[in-house]
Amino acid sequence: MRVSPFADLDVFRREVRGWLDDHDLSPDSADHGLDAQVAQLGRVRRALWAAGWMRYGWPAEVGGLGGPSALRAVLGEEAASRDLAEPGIWSMVEVLVPTLLDYAPPALAAEMVPRLLGGAEQWCQGFSEPGSGSDLASLTTRAVRDPEGAGWVVSGQKVWTSLAQYAARCVLLARTGGPGHAGISAFFVDMDSPGITVRPLRTMHGVDEFAEVFLDGVRVPESRLLGTPGDGWRLAMDLLPHERSTCFWHRIAHLYSRLDRLLADSCEADPDALGGAWLDLHTVRCRSAATQARLATGGRLGPETSVDKILLAGAEQRLFDTVRDLLPGTIELADSPWRTEYLYSRAATIYGGTAEIQRNIVARRLLDLGKE
Repeated sequence: MRVSPFADLDVFRREVRGWLDDHDLSPDSADHGLDAQVAQLGRVRRALWAAGWMRYGWPAEVGGLGGPSALRAVLGEEAASRDLAEPGIWSMVEVLVPTLLDYAPPALAAEMVPRLLGGAEQWCQGFSEPGSGSDLASLTTRAVRDPEGAGWVVSGQKVWTSLAQYAARCVLLARTGGPGHAGISAFFVDMDSPGITVRPLRTMHGVDEFAEVFLDGVRVPESRLLGTPGDGWRLAMDLLPHERSTCFWHRIAHLYSRLDRLLADSCEADPDALGGAWLDLHTVRCRSAATQARLATGGRLGPETSVDKILLAGAEQRLFDTVRDLLPGTIELADSPWRTEYLYSRAATIYGGTAEIQRNIVARRLLDLGKE
């Protein structure tokens, strides 16, 4: 097994930066539409996989070159800082690949993970439903044993499914038993299976990032069950903290690049406003660095990552509120990238678990304040 030579993150960062300086992976056009973003993401991943960089931090069993998970954080930070790929869709690998490693049969993970890391495929996550967003345990999509053979038949509806219209696979939660957590199972579903219909949703920032997914009698082989029946809730609880670790580290790097752009675009800088935006970003970066350190030493991530989510959402919204205040009319009157990002920031306290839910988690599970 080839072992990563990069135990020193600073050395890895220098090597990555040097390679990126010599291999320009910047977007080919000024098109910022979602089709272009997804195409650019695939292009960047293919190049980084071929050069080996995308393999570091992942185990050899799935085509990786080993080394600490922090190597992935550094690579994503460099990609985000250079605007090579939109950080939200870049970071989906940090949510879905660990899930496959922990719950999929080893042969399935070995076959599928290189397709995602190498840019050949996009995947999506089918959790939320019209009647169960933050209350995930109330989901009603159902999987029953296939009467015609081994496997399952899945029917139901998912919503807010990022990039579903581009996805080849989906990590899907469905109810296989009674109500509550113990009745939920997880599946790895091919998105071209008969019975799946995807309908993109236009959001207020003008991008069809989300989609509804309808499942009507979709047959899923037994080999695509992740874990065992009833493991779905445990899988979800293991997956969600990953959204708030390396994914957040990448997002923070992206937001710092936007603060730099604001400094360049603002004619009359307001030291107090800029200082407040910088301080919020610095605070969440320090918090995220501690989360990265815990992940790198093999620590389990849990409810404490709700603190990261609260801080990041607040920092993102404050940054773009500062843009609105220091660049009058840019948000309200101009069809600019600033406007799109400002509108997207309004959802920061909603997606991935609302701010209210996160504060409840902190109160109940970290501060032991009880249910009320």
